Amino acid sequence: MQNPILVEVYRANVLESFHRGAICVVNENNEIIFSKGNVEKICYPRSAMKFIQVLPLIVLGGIEKFGFTLQEIAIMCGSHNAEHEHLTVVESILSKIGLNKNDLFCGPQYPTSKRDADHLIRENKKPEHIHNNCSGKHAGMLALCQLINAPIQDYINPNHPIQLLILDDVEKIYEYSRAKMATALDGCSSPIYSIPVLNQAIGFKNLVSNNYEEKLSNACKIVVEAVSKYPFMVAGSKRYCTDMMQITAPQIIGKTGAEGIFCMSLPEQKLGVCIKIDDGKMLPQYNVAQALVEASGLFSQETLKPLHHYLQEPLTNFNKFTVGEIKAVDGLFDGLEIGK
Repeated sequence: MQNPILVEVYRANVLESFHRGAICVVNENNEIIFSKGNVEKICYPRSAMKFIQVLPLIVLGGIEKFGFTLQEIAIMCGSHNAEHEHLTVVESILSKIGLNKNDLFCGPQYPTSKRDADHLIRENKKPEHIHNNCSGKHAGMLALCQLINAPIQDYINPNHPIQLLILDDVEKIYEYSRAKMATALDGCSSPIYSIPVLNQAIGFKNLVSNNYEEKLSNACKIVVEAVSKYPFMVAGSKRYCTDMMQITAPQIIGKTGAEGIFCMSLPEQKLGVCIKIDDGKMLPQYNVAQALVEASGLFSQETLKPLHHYLQEPLTNFNKFTVGEIKAVDGLFDGLEIGK
């Protein structure tokens, strides 16, 4: 059975295409309070897992050992644009752990920011590993190596000591047995694990509502605080994660993942959310996430005005003419009650 249509693409007034997917919202008891589509669908959290991958570093005392700031923790959780501010913070992390950008192994990538990518091209420079959107996460992984005196070589190997520590927390936070997980490599070559949509929602609920031992529980709180206070580090200019959290955090935090994943936590309501777009397109996940933000009733329409275009995004052609729109299906979250 096919998943339902979540997002529609119109050219003029004609429905030209659409995007199917699944949505799952769970409460503090792991009960599904709202869903669309197959929430047992197996997929990879991709970069949405970064909020969890940083936890062992915090639990084991990395902040105290190296003097990391919340801003630095935020970029370890981020998929950044490689804007100047991002590179400065990643370099600060590496300096604190006695390493440098040549120790990163996430793969050279042109900056996600077109302005900064164009700057490299004009300077006749090639992108480096530090420009990769995941270099903050990798700097955090290298910090974990230094913290536990593990070799930095091959730190992306799924059997490396730090990856096994990360897997322990992945299994715990998502409440999903590693025996059921497939292990793959993400775009940045770090290990990634297959997890159902339902458990991805549970994972983001557990970031804000859990009964873990004190150190892990505090680490979850630090992640929420870091991304709430420094949303620019999580993505950057003209990016939904940053734009959304600059307005909604700490009431709502969220993180994108490649291939159509978007996960969210609502701390006060102790809710977790996972959105998965079947065809892997990125824009539709933001349409759906914004539809939830607006349906939540937690913010006034005036407050959300700067974000509204993500709900109904105009489509333009090469002449900059508006030719249509992409939008979440009307009434997508009818029946969802938040904070009631």
